[in-house]
Amino acid sequence: MSQQSDQKTDAEQPDWLKNHVPAKPKMGNPNWHKGMASPNPSGRKAEFGTARTKIAKMLQDSAGEILDVMIAKARDGDSAAAQLVLSRVVAPLRADSGRVKFDFDPSLPISAQVEKVLDAVATGKVSPEVAQQIVSAIGTLSSVRATEELEQRIIQLEAKAVN
Repeated sequence: MSQQSDQKTDAEQPDWLKNHVPAKPKMGNPNWHKGMASPNPSGRKAEFGTARTKIAKMLQDSAGEILDVMIAKARDGDSAAAQLVLSRVVAPLRADSGRVKFDFDPSLPISAQVEKVLDAVATGKVSPEVAQQIVSAIGTLSSVRATEELEQRIIQLEAKAVN
């Protein structure tokens, strides 16, 4: 039985890889060996990594005062302070294309759908930015359709194989 398992592993490896011995990964302290006492028996010091924590706590404790100062500077005409305050209060404006209407048939082939969108851009019914979003959605629809078609083909092939 051991010969069969040996043959199995030999068959899995290509000839050029049979004599390869992978290198051991280098981890941890190279001077420490199994069975030795720990080079750091007391572990990490308690203050390890607390500088960030201290700074974050200081900022959090004085956040109200900092905000009051920034608002006062913004009221006094400091544009940088005003921009900082407004960026945290008001969401940035985004372009809104509104709704678009044009003739579109989702049952058409994908290339015909993209042609319809390009016609709508050419006639000015749709902006190029909106057309790009629509074509992207059509691409997603195309990949969904391809997946569905492959699934149907697999089902048909499995049905033929069973019969």
